[in-house]
Amino acid sequence: MSNNISTKPISKLLGMNFFIPAYQRGYRWTEQQVRDLLNDIWGFIESDPTKEEWYCLQPIVVKARNEQWEVIDGQQRLTTIFLVLKYLEKFVESERKTFELEYETRNTEKSNSKDFLNNVDQKAENEALDNIDYFHIYKAFEVIKEWFKKKAEAHSSVSSNFIKPFLEKTKVIWYETNEDDAVQIFTRINMGKIALTNAELIKALFLNSSNFKTNNIVDKEKIRLKQLEIANEWDFIEYSLHNEEFWLFINKDENEQDTRIEFLFELIVGKPTSKEDDTYTFRKYAEKFQNKSEKEIKENWKQVKRCFQTLQDWFNDRELYHKIGFLVTFGENIKTLIEKSQSESKTEFIEFVDGKINGKFTNVQLAKIEYGNGIIRPILLLHNIQTMLKNTKENSRFPFNRYKKEKWDIEHIHAKASEAKVKDELEEQRNWLIENFEKDESVHNNYDLNKRIKSLIDNELEKKDENFQEIIEYVLGEEDDFLRNLCLLDRGTNRSYKNDAFKMKRKKIIEQEKFGTFIPICTRNVFMKYYSNELKQLGHWSETDRTAYFENIKEVLKPYLPTQND
Repeated sequence: MSNNISTKPISKLLGMNFFIPAYQRGYRWTEQQVRDLLNDIWGFIESDPTKEEWYCLQPIVVKARNEQWEVIDGQQRLTTIFLVLKYLEKFVESERKTFELEYETRNTEKSNSKDFLNNVDQKAENEALDNIDYFHIYKAFEVIKEWFKKKAEAHSSVSSNFIKPFLEKTKVIWYETNEDDAVQIFTRINMGKIALTNAELIKALFLNSSNFKTNNIVDKEKIRLKQLEIANEWDFIEYSLHNEEFWLFINKDENEQDTRIEFLFELIVGKPTSKEDDTYTFRKYAEKFQNKSEKEIKENWKQVKRCFQTLQDWFNDRELYHKIGFLVTFGENIKTLIEKSQSESKTEFIEFVDGKINGKFTNVQLAKIEYGNGIIRPILLLHNIQTMLKNTKENSRFPFNRYKKEKWDIEHIHAKASEAKVKDELEEQRNWLIENFEKDESVHNNYDLNKRIKSLIDNELEKKDENFQEIIEYVLGEEDDFLRNLCLLDRGTNRSYKNDAFKMKRKKIIEQEKFGTFIPICTRNVFMKYYSNELKQLGHWSETDRTAYFENIKEVLKPYLPTQND
């Protein structure tokens, strides 16, 4: 779409002439939509805005048509603006009180649309009944009158207080196109095939020909090439941000933005995460571009490229990728990180990043943390990340995209109930003991327990051992809710084995990994018994295993933890 874009205060619309073509549907704003607009503007006025602040209305897309402006999109809000001006015209000090508005097909034998709109304040309801569009316009005007009447009960000068900010501080996004086929433009906009997002509007600001004022033919060609350069760089950035690994490295969650470059603009202007303002980012850029020179416009584009390049540099640096990826996952302000990165040396920046990670674990004592504590997930994730990062011989990277797209559970490695679950029958008890404890020295050192196990294994018992749970408790210990018995696992894998015993969990994890399921490295290490000093048994998670695993967590996370008291 060849276009020019700017913002216009309502005062700049006064005296203009607008034409609503037949392909537009009639005026259909509800009474509530009219009230919402008035309430929003009044709320802005009451917020005591600064000189620089203004209230932004959604785009009005227009095309020059002889002495008129053909309205391609935005006629609903434009008609409502006209009706508000019509009600307040006695408070408008300029010679031109409102603008001209005419519908192509809203005419009857009794009146035409321009006449009805210009005299809507004098119309009775019965005059609007023979035309559905006039009826909705009439109803909207009645709502406007009622709104000001009610407001006047508490604010006697509401109309005079409303009109100046409405004229000067309420602005429309003026989107002017030069395309010939207005119907095609209208169809594309309303079929959702192009979206006038903040990013698209900002793109139009950057490519606006008025930024590069010249009458010189040679300079005009340079301008065209500069616009082409910006457009190509824009497309490259947008394409790169659609790499899911990159996108979910720099975002806390999936953040389904259609036009992802908008994320960069939001970072640059510092859009608050709580800000429910659809035009916030565009407004900030419109302010940036107000009366700016070509040099300043180019500098603004360089700022966008620097922001993007910084994020790419992090993504391509294995150490920064893992450390910043961790911080972003747990809500760190990425704008602060960008500003630090651009103002400090790499060594200083890494120290800053390490300090941020350190700050996540202030006063954390690993031995005291139990299941349900919110700090467990950051600890387990950082354990996985640091384990990968410490292996300098490999180029493996933690997949933040898979971590954020999949649901993750904090899983008990050994659940006492699960070990007993599959051993309800004598033969099951016997087989389990043969596999797990026949060669276990810790069992052999306990004479009574060893005797009971030997009786089961040697087939001396005729029925299952009703106190079999005691054997499990002795060797495996009681249910353990501490870090040494917890790991991260994707919800699909975790729920698939539910309360299976350690042996079955181990088997299923091996199978899942073969089919491409991502198993975090530390979770895999747990079930492969990587942390254990001896591998005489692989069927359960023993006290020795837990201790070794916990010691590894302490050692790997030592750079980021306070002194541990255990």
